[in-house]
Amino acid sequence: MIEVLAKLGRGPVFLAGEVLECVITFTNPLSASSTSASSEMLAWASAQIHCQFHASENRVALPPSDGSKHDVQAENETVFVPNRGERGQCILSTPPKILFCDLRLDPGESKSYSYCETLPIDGPPSFRGQSVKYVYKLTIGCQRVNSPIKLLRVPFRVLVLHGLKDYQFPQDEAVAPSNPFLEEEEGLKKDSRLADLATELLMVATSRRSLHLYNISNTRGKVGSFCIFKTVYKIGEDVIGTFNFSEGDIPCLQFSVSLQTEESIQEEFQRRQGQPVSFSTHARHQEACLHTAQSSFSLPIPLSSTPGFTTNIVSLKWRLHFEFVTSGESAGTCLVRGSQSEAVTWTGVEQMEVDTFSWDLPIKVLPTNPILASYVSQFSSTNSITI
Repeated sequence: MIEVLAKLGRGPVFLAGEVLECVITFTNPLSASSTSASSEMLAWASAQIHCQFHASENRVALPPSDGSKHDVQAENETVFVPNRGERGQCILSTPPKILFCDLRLDPGESKSYSYCETLPIDGPPSFRGQSVKYVYKLTIGCQRVNSPIKLLRVPFRVLVLHGLKDYQFPQDEAVAPSNPFLEEEEGLKKDSRLADLATELLMVATSRRSLHLYNISNTRGKVGSFCIFKTVYKIGEDVIGTFNFSEGDIPCLQFSVSLQTEESIQEEFQRRQGQPVSFSTHARHQEACLHTAQSSFSLPIPLSSTPGFTTNIVSLKWRLHFEFVTSGESAGTCLVRGSQSEAVTWTGVEQMEVDTFSWDLPIKVLPTNPILASYVSQFSSTNSITI
């Protein structure tokens, strides 16, 4: 028996273009004093990253895939297929890397191997929507002699920041003589510069503030105004806006604001002509605002949500969806009991004719620091299997 442990040192969330590093440890758990203790042998082990794509058959029409690949591992087959047995299509994969060949572990002995791979910068982000899913996994395959291949899958999340792909780092190291012993350090240095650049780009894009003022009106007249100071956010930030109903001609009885994503399938891949767009609500604020002059809301963008993106199959956009309930009648009735010196009681009318209307404000949502997103990730940094 051999225990295989895979650990992502920095966490399970990465930016596209970063270097994923995973330490894989193989251990013979039997102690040397055990009567049944013996050495364990593994023929080989390899690791590879792939992105699995799955689409809803009711909403997405995809061209037929290659059905020549086998989903069942033969007893004596030594071909390493990371996505074997998984639903969907493998749309992206890195070259496989061999960790070792002919490994022998004595009782109580363990050996660790470091796997490093740069995540493709032009791939899609991790996404679990109503119509499509993009799932990234690091798969470690190992095999005993005359035994089937065992797979250890390590799921992780990928965030995509547009603009990193086209950025060219200055070639400072080209002036100095090359040193083959510093290859790994240079790779880590470049990866660190990529993370710093992403943080700077995100800060510049989301820190710009300017007043955006919108008038809210229906067919009867002006209801109020809405103010927001920016429309570009990072996941994990709060969307804050304010309402002013004091200048309105039409009383507003109630309003609601929903933070939503809009998932639409590209026209050539739609199952039905003109099929509706899918909406998901991530946060919502509702408030009764009769006789309210000003009000505000704060909607958090979940760290676990996916920033906006577009692929050849699906597009994801963010928006604020507003719903207003207004009335053209008197806002209330004043009832006076006794003389004017007694207390005055205000009561609302029992029935009232209302009008409802909605409005959508597009916003842009970008990724955040992957280390921050790792704190709320559903994936574990450590995965194991026993073979």
